[in-house]
Amino acid sequence: MPAPEAPLPERAIDSRHLYRGRILNLRLDTVELPRGGTAQREIVEHGDVAAIVPIDHLGNVVLVRQFRLAVGSDLLEVPAGGIDPGETPEEAAQRELAEETGLRARQLRRLGGFYVSPGYTSEFIHVFLAQGLEPTSVTADPDEDIVVERVQLSRSLELIREGAIRDAKSIVGLLWAGRELGLLVEAKRGGH
Repeated sequence: MPAPEAPLPERAIDSRHLYRGRILNLRLDTVELPRGGTAQREIVEHGDVAAIVPIDHLGNVVLVRQFRLAVGSDLLEVPAGGIDPGETPEEAAQRELAEETGLRARQLRRLGGFYVSPGYTSEFIHVFLAQGLEPTSVTADPDEDIVVERVQLSRSLELIREGAIRDAKSIVGLLWAGRELGLLVEAKRGGH
């Protein structure tokens, strides 16, 4: 089977910011299409994020529940937050874990990363597995009302299937952690 052709790139011929905010910017680009013509692209500029799947010594995952105005509901999520300028993803992971759960990790391992929705945003999430958890004294962000919940990792995977965990970074992180810790097996390709 021949290798698939790579799509031709679009080229921005005009770009203007419609909004600049604290956590995101909205940009409108006019692009030249590879086969002729132009189109407009609405781009949400958002910095990288660190998401953490903290697993305690009993096999519980430490999740956070918070109200999300954008969806009008509280969601059960893995701790996560933006990476500050000059901060590494690992440093951000430790800081966010401390701010949201009052814990720090003795072991922090990168599980992977992914673009949230590359059709309209630049946001990239780095996902970490955190183990060897211990209490730490860090002041929580004053604009966040967070409730910490602990559930067995295996139960969190059931909560995904049941639709009780609906946040993409949490679903990806929990599935990757489940695979990493042997709760999920990868499907084999080809063969019987």
